[in-house]
Amino acid sequence: MHDLRSLRFSALLFFFSVQSFCHAQSRLDEAPINYTETKGENRVSAMIDKVDSGELDLIYEDGYGYLRSILDELQVPVSSQALVFSKTSLQTGRISPTNPRAIFFGDDVYVGWVRGSSLLEISAADPKLGAVYYTIQMSPRRPSMRRENFRCLGCHERTDDHGKVPVHTIQSVMARSSGKINLLLDSFVTDHTSPIAERWGGWYVTGGHGLMKHMGNAFLEGDQLVSLGPSDAETLQGQFDLSRWPVASSDIVALMVLEHQVEMHNQLASANFAVRRARYASTDPADEVADLDTVIDRSAKQVVDHLLFVDEAKLESEIQCSNTFADDFATKGPTTRDGRSLRQFDLKRRLFRYPCSYTIYSPAFAALDSQLKDRVFQRLWQVLSGQDVSPEYGHLSSQDRGDILQILRATLDDLPVSWTNAEAS
Repeated sequence: MHDLRSLRFSALLFFFSVQSFCHAQSRLDEAPINYTETKGENRVSAMIDKVDSGELDLIYEDGYGYLRSILDELQVPVSSQALVFSKTSLQTGRISPTNPRAIFFGDDVYVGWVRGSSLLEISAADPKLGAVYYTIQMSPRRPSMRRENFRCLGCHERTDDHGKVPVHTIQSVMARSSGKINLLLDSFVTDHTSPIAERWGGWYVTGGHGLMKHMGNAFLEGDQLVSLGPSDAETLQGQFDLSRWPVASSDIVALMVLEHQVEMHNQLASANFAVRRARYASTDPADEVADLDTVIDRSAKQVVDHLLFVDEAKLESEIQCSNTFADDFATKGPTTRDGRSLRQFDLKRRLFRYPCSYTIYSPAFAALDSQLKDRVFQRLWQVLSGQDVSPEYGHLSSQDRGDILQILRATLDDLPVSWTNAEAS
């Protein structure tokens, strides 16, 4: 992800890349991934099963459809709302600066809603399949839900060195006052490594960020972005009529968490796919046999580096939340007996107080190939115990390493026995 910022595409979720290493295994609908033939097992698929069986009745509201009911069922806080006004997604014609698309997210689900549309777009970070996409037609009588495959995968996949991977992504673009994107100008795929100055073009942003500059809340005039007004407002009142959106904000902290989480999910899926494909190829003499151990080691480092926020962009000013998102997010836990949690924010020097991703508790992490997960834990221990002092982990002080190690020991159930018995140096 660190080298992908020059790619162009939508202001949210999903992008392509261009090369394939193992042609026979590059397609998602081929073994061992079998993407289209494999049923999703995630929070969204579970909700659909409950609706189909009659166990769950979603509540329809005028103006919102099933949005609020679905957010409640998926445990997605409305404070996570992020508003994107660039013309992207399946509903380009409905999106504009006066009718932005709202993105809501939980730990492993993403919900896209456009005011006035009966179509709701949902995606999930599936433990086995990576990003999986669904649409819901919001009829007052009954919601019609379906999984989307090639309709979405045409745009929502990238090609890593081992083949295609379904992904989510966040992008910062140059948008005109109509919401249309100027594709001739720079755009940036963003995650926690991106400078603040490259983030949120085509998005509304609320909340404080001191002297730092970003691309949000601005339209193109010629080839230059011109701000709509103060870039650190707490609400968007005065920009457009907010009365029909669940909240009056597009919070900067929520946006930063969203960027990190999206790419962390991508890294987990890519690493898992790489190992599964290498293991599958190694049993097929007709294919070039991959060095499985090398693939596992490379994939483990890829996961660990993103878990530990390697190359995270340093904050030059304090970030201030504009709504309840920071509190809503932080209280989800888990926490140690003395109240420490990987969900606690810093927002002065970096995003989190303890720079180890909370996605380590996720179903996607738990479902990693067993050998890959063992190697991830081995690498994590080497870094956190102080054995690995490689330059890329120089942002972690000895205090950071010790704190993260203690938190994981107290809150993560499936740690290797060696973590419990060994002592950090």
